[in-house]
Amino acid sequence: MPSTKAKPSIYLDYQATTPLDPRVADAMAPYWSVAFGNPHSTLHGFGWEAREAVERGRAQVADFIGADDGEIFFVSGATESCNLAIRGVAATAGERRHVVTAATEHSAVLETVKWLACEGFEVDVLPVANDGLLELDALRDAVTERTLLVSVMLANNEIGVIQPLAEVVAIAQTAGAVVHTDATQAAGRMPIDVEELGVDLLSLSGHKFYGPNGVGVLYVRDSVRPRLRPLLAGGSQERGLRPGTIATPLVVGLGAASELAGQECEEDAQRLGGLANQILDALRHEHADMLLFGNPSRRVPGSLSIGFPGVLAEQLVSSVSHEVAISTGAACATGSVAPSHVLNALGYSHEVAATGVRVSVGRFTTEEQATFAAQAIGDAARRLGGMA
Repeated sequence: MPSTKAKPSIYLDYQATTPLDPRVADAMAPYWSVAFGNPHSTLHGFGWEAREAVERGRAQVADFIGADDGEIFFVSGATESCNLAIRGVAATAGERRHVVTAATEHSAVLETVKWLACEGFEVDVLPVANDGLLELDALRDAVTERTLLVSVMLANNEIGVIQPLAEVVAIAQTAGAVVHTDATQAAGRMPIDVEELGVDLLSLSGHKFYGPNGVGVLYVRDSVRPRLRPLLAGGSQERGLRPGTIATPLVVGLGAASELAGQECEEDAQRLGGLANQILDALRHEHADMLLFGNPSRRVPGSLSIGFPGVLAEQLVSSVSHEVAISTGAACATGSVAPSHVLNALGYSHEVAATGVRVSVGRFTTEEQATFAAQAIGDAARRLGGMA
């Protein structure tokens, strides 16, 4: 049953989730009712129709990231995708029992790597610089001939910083390691081409770029496919890598969202960058001491991670919640009172990290909304700062 609480008038938490684009909803609509067949039923037209829709969605996703259709595997979302990538490769590790990742990764990667450590793998969680970029010298020192996997995200889910993935891939593959990247926050905000990136495994989630919740992708380079084992036992769906009946409407939506993102990414990115700068400039004009966390230029468009000295993030978010929806960091960390592990990894104290607020604009944000939101956030920060 929907909540009776009033929703804020302006949504600026696009890094947590994006609204479903109406064009995506239209593409999905027939597959909830009229075209309801099981895509794995191969003996009649209902199944054929669903199967064609799934393969069309697969082709759209593949085209979006510059992959071959057969390198796209559908899963429930980025968390499952990251688990399948990391644990799937670990299942065929052999003598390579070393995994490397970065301290600012999403919990889907960090917790999976922690699980591998409990299984006897050697794990290195590498530091980042104060701007959030991975220390490449530390990566060079860490990677050896025993390194199985290097997992470094393309764009951070809290601070939006874009990692130097091409350099990461070059270092890792020189040692023969497999490279995985969580590209969830990059999708739709910057171009993604798996050949240019050079990665072996890549994770995406539909609800981060105006597609439906509950569906994601693991890209698997053909040469790496024999090195993966499934997490689940069951049927031969997704060529045996991910058993279970594919949710046709969700895959259709993911495909439609991918096609739209590919067509509109450049225009969206330019507009989102402008809106984020508009908010940032307005806040800095009133709050000269405001902090911007992460590299100021190497970040996905529309992403801001900011802090006001002496103003707790949770209090600020709560203070503007009836007008503007923003967050304290990763959506999956909601309910936790601990400061952001990302901001701690950048070298900020717990006190400073506890001020970190995430503001993210998106496809449906207007200039008027950005202006209003900046005023509301700035007023609340001033009020709370005065109380402190």
